Order: sequence, then structure tokens, then C-alpha cells
Amino acid sequence: MTLIKSISGIRGTIGGKTGDGLTPVDIVKFSSAYAAWLRTKSDNNKVVIGRDARPTGEMVSKLVSATLQGMGMHVVDLGLSTTPTVEIAVVLEKAAGGIILTASHNPVQWNALKLLNHKGEFISGEDGQAILDLAESGDYNFSEVKKIGKYTTQDHYIQKHIDMVIDLPLVDVAAIRDRKFKVVVDAVNSTGGIAIPKLLKSLGVAEVRELYCYPDGNFPHNPEPLPENITHISNELANGSYDLGFVLDPDVDRLAIVNEDGTPFGEEYTLVAVADYILSQQKGNTVSNLSSTRALRDVTEKRGGRYEASAVGEVNVVTKMKETNAIIGGEGNGGIIYPELHYGRDALVGIALFLTHLAKSEKSCSQLRASFPSYHISKNKIELTPEIDVDGILEAIKERYKNQPINTIDGVKVEFDKEWVHLRKSNTEPIIRIYSESDSESKAEHLAQKMISDIKEIISYKED
Repeated sequence: MTLIKSISGIRGTIGGKTGDGLTPVDIVKFSSAYAAWLRTKSDNNKVVIGRDARPTGEMVSKLVSATLQGMGMHVVDLGLSTTPTVEIAVVLEKAAGGIILTASHNPVQWNALKLLNHKGEFISGEDGQAILDLAESGDYNFSEVKKIGKYTTQDHYIQKHIDMVIDLPLVDVAAIRDRKFKVVVDAVNSTGGIAIPKLLKSLGVAEVRELYCYPDGNFPHNPEPLPENITHISNELANGSYDLGFVLDPDVDRLAIVNEDGTPFGEEYTLVAVADYILSQQKGNTVSNLSSTRALRDVTEKRGGRYEASAVGEVNVVTKMKETNAIIGGEGNGGIIYPELHYGRDALVGIALFLTHLAKSEKSCSQLRASFPSYHISKNKIELTPEIDVDGILEAIKERYKNQPINTIDGVKVEFDKEWVHLRKSNTEPIIRIYSESDSESKAEHLAQKMISDIKEIISYKED
């Protein structure tokens, strides 16, 4: 059993002993602490909740709702929903915050409480730590009988979300309709199966082939939308007469695209393609995290904008986007953040903007992909013994490559012309994650292996 208490929420595997898994006791404990934290911020006692379709969602939702009511909070329950829909609803409901009940791309035995502030954005690290401290101290009171919170449900927010996407100035429904797109969707039997077919039909897509769109939470494959997990939709496209495919994760904040021939468009390039379209319509800046492809920087600078990198994590990307007034941003995992709608990763807006770009380009999906700079990322890790000083290793790497451009806002990133290596330590294990990028898979892998060799040499030197 696993329970991970982090500054952005709590996630874990269902069952086990209290404190070892995501048990009802743990759910109540952290829901209570979150409500207590909200009460320190304002007198607003409205909280929006929503969940993905995994089988434990209803149980977790009932526990969270009842606990929030016990803390005097008025709960607005969206039921089966998406992460970006809940984020939007927090603002429209003028709520104090929100909780999304989803373990995102984790397997079915996982669930989680993702915590939002009054802006419908993920809470900051400082606020997350305050909630963790409250949970451990138990220093809060439940409400008296006359101050128990109310409970209401709302089932119109997915349609509201779709309407808001359709109404965006840079979403061109007429152009999409004219292309008569035929699209395949793999929604991994979660809430994307509710939202995405409706969205596509509203956008004027001519034909929608639905794979795994029944929201019962029985994931037909590993729910992380990586190439090795999406063979069914790839085969459907390779054998059929479709224009492209969309693959969602369970909470619909990540978007993977599949070309008309069944080959992956590349999760890293979802953001690149959408940003290219936005920047073709208005000049502006972009942001992604340090482990995302350089192609976004290339596209941004070609369009006359400025690119900035943030630390890994959605809250860090959003913070950097606000600092730089970025008009588009996100993460290389297929997460699109379009501030014109809201500051959160959103597959719905990503689909609408991508289809608009594809329609206006008059290219096939694979041709559009080929129009961007081509890079390859290699992802590796090196496991260390607990007594090894990971921070010391990163410092030694920084010193070793001090003549290269180095970024240290999140681990150590070393740039070599148009290649780079990013090293980050795990917060929970004695592991250094090593991401590298170059213009070929072999070069990216060679770069990673060179860095692994350097790390082993540093360790050997320190031991001597």
C-alpha cells in the first residue's frame, strides 16, 4: 500500500492500514484539514468537488462531501467530471476552493484528492504545507448541528465548459466543419468519454469513432497516454480512414494525438502545435517546464516571442506564465494551459485549438507534425543508496559543466547548443531522474549515458 502526502494533495492506493494507504480515515483527515485551511482564508464556505470515473470515486466522493459538510462547508458536487471542468466551476460558482477526486494517469487501484484555491488553480507549496501541518496537528473544530454545510449537485458544467471553449475567438468551428474531420477517441473509460465526443460534435467534426468511452472506470490499458499504451487506437487509425486520434488520461487534463497513419504525434508536440497556432494569431510569450522539448522555444522565437522555462509541476508553470504574461504554456506531457480560458491544463481547449490549426493548415496530421523542429527526449534514472548525498552530486555536476549554460531552479539543467540534460532528484526515493534531448534518439540516449557515467565517477571519487 502507498500513501503520498504532498503539498499539492494526497494520493494513494485504496485500502490497507491508516497512514499506509488511502483509507477512509485518511480521506476524512485531509478533507478536514483542507476545510480548516479554507476557513483561515475567508468566510466563503462553498467548495466544488468532482471526480473521474474510477470505481472508488463514488466512495471517496461521499467521504469528502460528508467531511466538508461536517466542517460547515457547502458542497457543490459535479459528480463525474474532468479536472479542468472543476477548475472552471470553482470560479463560476465563486467558491472558496475545490477538490478533484482523481489519481490522474495512475492505475485503477489509486485515487487522490487534488486541492484547488479560490481561483480554480492548484494550491501553492506554502499553502499545501499549511494543510499538511493542520492534518498532522488536528487543530480544528467540526461544526455544530445548526452550522452543518449543505450539499447540492450540478450536472451542467461539462456542457458549460464546452460552450466556453467553442466561444473562444481563436477556435474556428466553421474551419473545422469544412474539413469534415473523422476522429477516433480513446477516453480510457473515464470522464473524457462524456466530455470529448460532445465537444467534437459541437466543433463540427463529421465522424467520431469512440473507443473506451463508457465512463465505468475499468481502464482497458495503462491509463497514461504513452505510445506503448495506445496500440488499439493506433491500429484503428492505421487500418481505417480517419484523419487523427485523441487519447485522454482519466481526468482529461492531458492530451495525446495520433496521426492518420497510427503513428504518435508525440505528447511533447501537443503543446508545440497549439502554441504555434496561437503565436501565428498574436505575438506573445510561452512557458513550459525544464523537462519539456526545446521545440517550443524554437517555435516561439521564430514567431517573435520569448520562451521561459519553469520548475516541473503545473503550479510552477502557471506562476511563471503569470510572471511573463505568457499567452500559452503547459507541460510536455500533453498539458495545454490557455489563460484566455483558465490557468489549468485542459485537454478540451487543446483539442479545439489543435483542430483549428490543423483545419487552417490544410495539412494532414502527420504533415503538420513534420513541419516542426524534430527533437527526441530520453528519460532515464539512476538509483542510489540512501547514504549517498544527492545534492552533493548535483553540485559536482554543476561544477563540472560550469562553462555551459546551466539552470538550477529545479535540479540541474545543462545546455549544449540545441541539446540539453536535466537532472532532478526524487523527493521520495534515492533516485536522480535524467532527461536528455537531442535531434535523434541515439544522441539523446548517448547524452544521458554520458551523464550517468559522470555521476558514477563522482560517486566513486567521493567514496575514495
